[in-house]
Amino acid sequence: MPTVPFTLRMNGTTQSRSVSVPSTSNAATPGRVPGDVRFEAGGEPFGVGVGSGTAAHRGSNRPGSGNDGHVPRLPRPNPAVSRLGRRLASFHRRRIAIPVGPDSLVLDVGSGDKPHWRADVLLDRYVDAAHGGQRSGRAAARITRPMFDADAAAMPFADKVFDYVICSHVLEHVPDPAAVVAEMTRVGRAGYIEVPEAASAKILDFPSHLWWCRLDTTEHRATLVFTAKQARDFDPEIADYIQRSGVEQRLAKLLDDDFDFRVVSLPWTATVDVRIEGALDPAFVADALAADAHHQVGQNLVTRALATAMTVPRRGQRRRRPIEFDQVVKPDLRRGTGEVLRREIYRLPATLDSI
Repeated sequence: MPTVPFTLRMNGTTQSRSVSVPSTSNAATPGRVPGDVRFEAGGEPFGVGVGSGTAAHRGSNRPGSGNDGHVPRLPRPNPAVSRLGRRLASFHRRRIAIPVGPDSLVLDVGSGDKPHWRADVLLDRYVDAAHGGQRSGRAAARITRPMFDADAAAMPFADKVFDYVICSHVLEHVPDPAAVVAEMTRVGRAGYIEVPEAASAKILDFPSHLWWCRLDTTEHRATLVFTAKQARDFDPEIADYIQRSGVEQRLAKLLDDDFDFRVVSLPWTATVDVRIEGALDPAFVADALAADAHHQVGQNLVTRALATAMTVPRRGQRRRRPIEFDQVVKPDLRRGTGEVLRREIYRLPATLDSI
């Protein structure tokens, strides 16, 4: 197994680490999950699975993929494993490991300034810097692959055209997450959803978020629940204390050390159960859309560098075959020209079935 060296500068000190990542021979075909991944961080090896037993389902015996089957409880953080090691394992599972093969077609919904390394097609409604408050990295979206500027609740894509659909930290921003999930399951066969977990978000949250998100595992099938926020902060008095006391950054670092507990991670196949609780105040939605940017450019650069290093051994998992425009869009949007998608922004008229 190849080892990728990298250097991180944290808290004024430089730390060199090596990460063992799976070779391309472990790349899976659609519907098959690759084997466990082993990391070595700070000289402390440990394993992390990339199957359906993900962080979202801690404390749950509910399904992980397609909302069916047993999902193991997320264990308490292992004190024998360094904080850096746990963060690297979490990053690899959430951002690098993906159960697709080199011929699979992958869509990233709401790709923003950090598109997934394996995505072949991107979709984002706010691609320019004017809506930079919706992103945590740089203001404008990165156009590194074909980008469709479209509403995620009314995608221009054909049914089941994508083998895998990624939607990471997007649904908490949209006014109608149920509609977006419905579109994802329409255009894709399987995928991965990640949203901030409500309990953690109630401690620290972004001003552009509209929903408290959690996974309800009390029923036969796990249900992704969105509860409408009524204000920017769960408790304004506590939020004011965190800000004026100067502990916000330290608190964020503490929570991020075990990032799996900060998010709901949901791999799915075919369907996703969603429940909406409450209604959004239009004024609150307008304020969230116009929220000040909360960019962390330095952290974003580290994230991109780490993703680049970790994906070097997976280059064979990238799709090489060209993608035709008519291959991915709805029938009434097809042009019949045989044109191949390029690295540019596509803006399409409303389709007949979305009017």
